[in-house]
Amino acid sequence: MERYITPLIDLLNEMTPYLLLGFLIAGILHEFVPRRIYADKLSGNNFRSVIWAALFGVPLPLCSCGVIPTATSLYREGASKGATVSFLISTPQTGVDSILATASVIGIPFAILRPLVAFVTAMAGGTITNRICKNDNNVAQKTEEQKTDKSFLQKATGALRYGFIDMIQDIGKWVVIGLVVAAVITVIIPDNFFVSFSNYPLLNMLMILVVSMPMYLCATGSIPIAAALMLKGLSPGAALVLLMAGPATNMATMLVINKVLGRRTLVTYLTTIMAGAIGFGLFIDYALPAEWFSNITHRHVAGCCDIVTPWWQTASSVIFTILLIIGFVLKFKKSKKEVITEHKFRVNGMMCNHCKANVEKAIAGIEGVRAVRVELSEGIAYIDGEKIDPQKVISTINGIGYECTTE
Repeated sequence: MERYITPLIDLLNEMTPYLLLGFLIAGILHEFVPRRIYADKLSGNNFRSVIWAALFGVPLPLCSCGVIPTATSLYREGASKGATVSFLISTPQTGVDSILATASVIGIPFAILRPLVAFVTAMAGGTITNRICKNDNNVAQKTEEQKTDKSFLQKATGALRYGFIDMIQDIGKWVVIGLVVAAVITVIIPDNFFVSFSNYPLLNMLMILVVSMPMYLCATGSIPIAAALMLKGLSPGAALVLLMAGPATNMATMLVINKVLGRRTLVTYLTTIMAGAIGFGLFIDYALPAEWFSNITHRHVAGCCDIVTPWWQTASSVIFTILLIIGFVLKFKKSKKEVITEHKFRVNGMMCNHCKANVEKAIAGIEGVRAVRVELSEGIAYIDGEKIDPQKVISTINGIGYECTTE
């Protein structure tokens, strides 16, 4: 058992200081930057909207499921299809948390390349989509935003809650799974396993691509998996394919994009991600110095002999573990708040707290709704109100990318 625990603790100590900093920045972005700013910049079937979408998406710490309702909402508010696709490609591949964690575990070159590749592929996918769908004009379905005059203290509190509670609830499980898988890989897979495929880098990449695209892989949780595979001989280019294609896609994302944006947009989206990941992967393996990507090996080899762990890494791991426990307890604890429920709807497709917030916000804007409570674990929306049209609720929720039925 010690063989599994030691690499798990080493990876945890490497990642947690940067994860905590990333969660803090994520909360600040969420609370202090209005979404309306994003929507205003993304309208227009032009290259400018695509660039803005990629720039907005790269630092945002949204997973491939959480980005769907955000992108759908932006599209409904007037964003072009090209801008929406650009946002969908760039956002789940990276985030401030995953960029910092990448630097800590795999090294600075990878931390620079991840957002760069995400930005370039997002611009390519958005531009192609705008050309293919240039006659498909999006009619904005703008809704009045609720005025929220929050004080600085309220925003700061909201930022801390979003960063250290909501985000940990959303991706904490996937970070833990990634760490455990990485520890198992480190122990089970023989050293230099991928060396036997070193003469076939494209085969390596295709294998990773086929396995990772249908799965849900968190941008941050995929980092320790990539690190462990690289230590077993996986090429840096193939590791990039895992880090790019894995977080950017999953089956749920594909189905929603097909439903909301159409099959042609889905094909463009997937083709751009695959071509970008493999293209940049081959560029890394053949054009960039191998020494840039050897830091991970040196660090872990040195780490196995380094008895003393910096106190701030240990403290960060303890804090992260406590926050993880608190987040899980709050997530699965039944809400004791009593709501007079007159309407009950089942909502399929919600994966995280961001999904929950989007559904609650959409329902709250429906005429006659007095209160709404969405239970993420149950997939149920409880609505209190008078003269509520069930079909209006269903069409509203379906309109932001989920599947809603009466319960």
